[in-house]
Formats: sequence, structure tokens, C-alpha cells
Amino acid sequence: MSKQPNVAQLFNEQLEQMGFDARAEYMQRQFSNVMHELQGSILEALGVYDFGENPDGSLKEHLKSSYEDWLPPYSRRMRVVVTGAAGFVGSHLVDFLMKRGHSVVAIDNFSTGYHMNLLNWMDHKNFVLYTHDVRLPLKIEGAVDQIFHLAGSASLQDCMIDPTSILTTCFQGTMNMLELARNCNARFLLASSCGAYGFPLWHRNPQSENFLGSVKTFGRRACHDEGKRVAESLCYAYAKQHKVEVRIARIFNTFGPRMRIGDGRVIPIFILQCLRGECFTVIGDGNTSRSLMYISDLIDGLVELMLSDYTGGPMNFGKEEEYNLIEITEIVTKAVRKVRGDKFRPTKITFLPSRKDDPMMRNPDCALAREQLGWSTKVDIDQGMLETVEWFAAMEKENWLYDVEKEDDRR
Repeated sequence: MSKQPNVAQLFNEQLEQMGFDARAEYMQRQFSNVMHELQGSILEALGVYDFGENPDGSLKEHLKSSYEDWLPPYSRRMRVVVTGAAGFVGSHLVDFLMKRGHSVVAIDNFSTGYHMNLLNWMDHKNFVLYTHDVRLPLKIEGAVDQIFHLAGSASLQDCMIDPTSILTTCFQGTMNMLELARNCNARFLLASSCGAYGFPLWHRNPQSENFLGSVKTFGRRACHDEGKRVAESLCYAYAKQHKVEVRIARIFNTFGPRMRIGDGRVIPIFILQCLRGECFTVIGDGNTSRSLMYISDLIDGLVELMLSDYTGGPMNFGKEEEYNLIEITEIVTKAVRKVRGDKFRPTKITFLPSRKDDPMMRNPDCALAREQLGWSTKVDIDQGMLETVEWFAAMEKENWLYDVEKEDDRR
């Protein structure tokens, strides 16, 4: 009788041969699926839990999330730099990396980020925080594998108050982080924006990566939109001239827990108005539309892109569905009603004058991400909104919202 192969040994050998490429992500998924099924079989045998066709799901989902947190998405541990780490997207990315055992160097000047977003990791041996403005050069001792450059504000309110900081962060901040990547021989990912497309034309909706854009250089949003365009150009220049491995993610509207309270975005405004029984303030006639992607889908996309071999330029990440402002108020109301229960108070709508330079539509074409990464959004907007409202409600209950709003007022 022939000797049976050692499955674990074969699996480890295969992992060692893979190196750093997208196959690691594929193998992780396969291993994850096997572990989920194996765990379910063991529990059924012990009579602890029946994974039938219609299980309660709570234990199963808990175990599933626990294993997903434990399994690394890469073939080896990484030392990763995250700029804008205390912000909305950055802090969720830090969570993702830390839960998988990576070493994270967090960079933030706390101009828009919050310390509380990073509290879970402050004393962790694999986490270090630099309070630093990316517009200044930065040296980091030791090896660095990856740099996620997320620093910078996309808030229209910030664009109106301090446009020069927005521009210099996009330009000088990106150049400094590209220099760091060059010196450390690290792979670099730029968090760009759908703002790079400027003012979308009705006949170019949804926007694909080959749409060259229609940017107004002399307007309220120009500092952000043109800033992201020049940041992308810097990535191209460093890739061509200095052989830096660059990835560019054009991010469309994203929502979820930890959204900044006072930056003028529609989701936090609508949620707080509904939680407090105030009127929704809708700009214009309510027909302005946005695509809304939940934060976990974006984090998956950023990690997939960083791990991939794709170097063909910017890649869109967003939900390929549009919702006008009236529909968004209805989605928010539905979530708040579930959270508040008997305490829910219906909210009316107040219409305000349209704002100049506001895009009437934002909708991505994500065919490239599907083809190159196998990526697509997974979180239903109602579920994502419910989780977001639950976070805001918990923050308000603990009076944290009041403290955060006061901090925003001081900025």
C-alpha cells in the first residue's frame, strides 16, 4: 500500500513556493473554506450545534468571522505603513492588518483623524504610531513592505476652509511617501478619488477608468480634484523613473462606522438628523445621486489591489448602484427605525438651494476590478446602513458624539 501524502506538509510547501503574489489570496480562501467546514463537522459530531439548512446562524457567523480574522491574507507577515491611519478608511485598514498579525506603522497628524479610532492597538507590540504631517519628509528605520497612502481630506467643507492644505497634502505628501517607498523598496498604493473625474457628464455615467475627466481648475472642489490628479501623475512618474511599484485606487463614496462627524458629508448628516428627530436637509431638488459602498468592501478592494500584479493605472472601487438623496433619506430612516424602535420619531425633509460645482451624479464602472481582482461589493446597503446607524447611536448614547463635534468645531 502506498503511503498517503501529508496534506499539511503539501499545503505548507505550496505556500512557500507561492511567494508574494495574488495566488496567496486564492490559497487563503481555499484554506478558510476547509477550516469552516471542518469546524462545523466537529461541532455537529459533538452535538454542540446543528448546521442545518436554516440554522440560527449566530454561532456559525461568530466562528466564521473569528477564523477570517485569524487567517492572514498574505503568504507571509508584512510591515505595513498606513498614512491617514486615524481616519475613517485608515483606521479600518489598520484593524484589518492588525487582526491578521501584520506589523503596522500608523502615520497621522490628527488634523481630521481621531485617536479613539486607534485605541484598540495603542499598546500592541506590532503597532507604532507616528504623529506626523506627510507634507514633511519621513524616515522609517527597518524594512517596509507596503505603504498605503490614505492621508488627505475629501471633505467639501475642508476644501472651502483650507484649500492650500488639501493641495499640498495631495502633492507634497504623495511625493514624500513615494520617496519613502523608493528608499525602502516598498510597494505603494495611492488612495485616489472619483474626484479625479471632475464634473461627470451625463453621457459618461457610469465612469470607467478611460474617462479622462472634466475637471474645473477654478472652483471649490478644484483643490481636491486636481490634487488627486497630480498625485496620480506623481505615481506614474515614480514608477517610470524610479521603478517604484505603484497601485492607484479611485475610491467612490464610502460609508460606515467611524465616519467623520463634522465634514459635511450626506450620510453622517442624515443619520444624526434622523436620530435626533430633526428635519433632513436636502440640497437641491433631491435628484442628486451617489453610489454608496460599505467600508468593508473598500478595504477588501484596497488589499486585493495591493497584493495584485496589476500595474495598468487607476482602478475604480465603488458600488455600481445609484441612490438619489430622497432614496438615501428613506434608507437612513429604515435603519434608524430599527435601532430606535418605539422611540423612533418620523422626520420630514427641508429642501435647500443647490450648491454650485456639486456633481449631479457619481457612479463607477468597476468592470476592471472584477476582471483583474475578482472584486465586487458584497454588503447590502440596508445592512451597511444599519451597522452605521448602530455605531452613531452608540456614540451618541455615550456622549462621544458631543465630544467629537466639539473637537471638529475647534479645528
